[in-house]
Amino acid sequence: MLATSLKPPTLEEVRKLTMLDIAIMNGLADSLRNTLKKYIQIDPYTMPDPFGSEDEYNYSVILDRQEPRRVVAMIVSKMETLPELPWDDILGDRFIRLSLSRTDANTIKNELMPKDTNNFYQYRRSGKVNGYIMFAFQICGQR
Repeated sequence: MLATSLKPPTLEEVRKLTMLDIAIMNGLADSLRNTLKKYIQIDPYTMPDPFGSEDEYNYSVILDRQEPRRVVAMIVSKMETLPELPWDDILGDRFIRLSLSRTDANTIKNELMPKDTNNFYQYRRSGKVNGYIMFAFQICGQR
């Protein structure tokens, strides 16, 4: 389920993340990945970032409910997806999922993952590529 009352973290909030925040985000991202594996198959290799000129995706971010500026993961799903994932079960009490514009998603991605490309893992449902996901444990530095 998408949260509607919260706003995604601003660029300034992302820039103020501490090493402790990033360590917590990493642990939460690993936990989220383990839960997601019950519903999707995540490829073991990264692909080019899905921010091309075509806008055929829905962008969302998974945040830590206790500290919403902590970005745990970014999910980019194809618009023509299979039935919606059971987000209430996946997110539980710890995570929030917010919808983003492509521009906002790209801004957050560039701040957390300044590497130009290959930051996202493909994910599949029923063998078909459904979208891409980037986890906080991939962060190797900030701008």
